[in-house]
Amino acid sequence: MAPESTYFRKGFGLKTEVQDTLTADYDGSLVDLLRARDHTLVAGPVTIRLAKEFGFCYGVERAVEYAYQTRAKFPDRRIYLAGEIIHNPHVNAKLKEMGIVFLKPSDTGFDYTGVQPEDVVILPAFGVTIHDFETLRAKGCVMVDTTCGSVLNVWKRVESYARDGYTSLIHGKYYHEETRATASQVEKYPGGAYLVVRDMAQAEDVIAHIEGRFPGGRDAFLDKYRHAASPAFDPDVHLRRVGVANQTTMLARESLAIGDVVGSAMARVHGESHRAEHFRTFDTICSATQDRQDAVNALLVEPLDVMLVVGGYNSSNTISLAALCAEKVRTYHIEDALGIDPGTGSLRHRNLATGKEVVATDWMPVDRAVRIGLTAGASTPNNKIGETVARVLATRGVDPATVA
Repeated sequence: MAPESTYFRKGFGLKTEVQDTLTADYDGSLVDLLRARDHTLVAGPVTIRLAKEFGFCYGVERAVEYAYQTRAKFPDRRIYLAGEIIHNPHVNAKLKEMGIVFLKPSDTGFDYTGVQPEDVVILPAFGVTIHDFETLRAKGCVMVDTTCGSVLNVWKRVESYARDGYTSLIHGKYYHEETRATASQVEKYPGGAYLVVRDMAQAEDVIAHIEGRFPGGRDAFLDKYRHAASPAFDPDVHLRRVGVANQTTMLARESLAIGDVVGSAMARVHGESHRAEHFRTFDTICSATQDRQDAVNALLVEPLDVMLVVGGYNSSNTISLAALCAEKVRTYHIEDALGIDPGTGSLRHRNLATGKEVVATDWMPVDRAVRIGLTAGASTPNNKIGETVARVLATRGVDPATVA
C-alpha cells in the first residue's frame, strides 16, 4: 500500500462541506413524492410504480461524494480520474465540469504518463488493476481510492483462490473495469490463473472442455477464450481446480447457476470427492445489486403495461435489471429522461438483444389508462429518475408541475 500521506480511502472529513452541492446535483423531488406515497404516483390516466429499491447504492454514493471531497480538498491541484467514477454519463459530466481529467485506457491499463508526483488520482468505484495501482504508487502522487467495499470482498475471494492453487472462474464481462481489476488479483501469487465467462452459454463451453467434448479440444478452447483468460492459462491444467466468483453487478441467479453446473460437471468427470476438494463457489453479488433485482421481481408480480429501466447503456447492473424485467413485461432500457420525447410520443432506448440504440414510436398505450413500472441502476441519480417520471406524465398530457 502507498504511504499513508498519499493514499486515502476514507475521504477527507468534508462531507458537510460538499453535501449541499451533491443534493443540488442529484436529488429529485418527484422521487421523494413517490417514496412518500408507497412508491406509487397516480396522475390522470397514468399510474407509475417505482421499485422499492432503485438508483444510487451506498458504494456509488460514497465514490461520488469522495470525488467531490477531493475537489474541495485540493482546489488548486490537477486531479485525474482513472476511467469513469461510475457508469452514468451525467455524473461523469459533472466531474468533468469540476475540472477533473479522465484518463484514457491503454492496452496495459490507464495512461498515466502525464501524472506528476504533485497530482491527485481518483480510483473509481470499480477499482483498478494491480498493475495500475503499482504504477501510481511508484509515481508518488496522491491516490484517493473509492473502490466499492463489495468489489473488495470479491478481490479477497479471488486472492484466496490464487493462494490455494485454484483457478478463478469469474462470471462477468472480461472488458469491464471491475472484472479486469478483480482478475488481476491472481497476480499476487505465482501461477495464479483466471478465466472470465460472460453467461451460461460460455459456462457450457467450460463444462464441455471438462468433459472432454469441446470441439477442437484444448487449442480450440484457447483460441476462443485466450482474450478472457490469464496469460499462461491452460484449460487442461487450470480447469481441474476451480473457484467461482463474479462481477458484483451480474444477474445473481445466473452466477449461482454457473457455479452449480460447473461443480456438477467436475463431479461427473472426477467424482464427488474431487469436487469436494477441488471446487469452491461463493455468491459474491453485492447486496445492493441483489436488493434491486429482488425489488424488481416483487414489482413484476403486479400487472404492468410497460417497464422502464433508467441507467447508463454501459452499466452492467442496469443491463441485468432490464434483462430481468424483459422476461415478464415489455421493457425499455433508457439512458435518461431525454430518451422520452413527449411531443412525438417516441422513446430512444437500448435494444436488449443487440445493445444498439433504437427508437420506439408505440412504446406506451395512449388510448387507455396505463400502469408504468420504473426502476434504475445503482449508478442512476434520483434527479434523472424524477425527470423520467416527468416526461412519462407529459407524454400522456399531464403537466408534472400539477402533481403534488
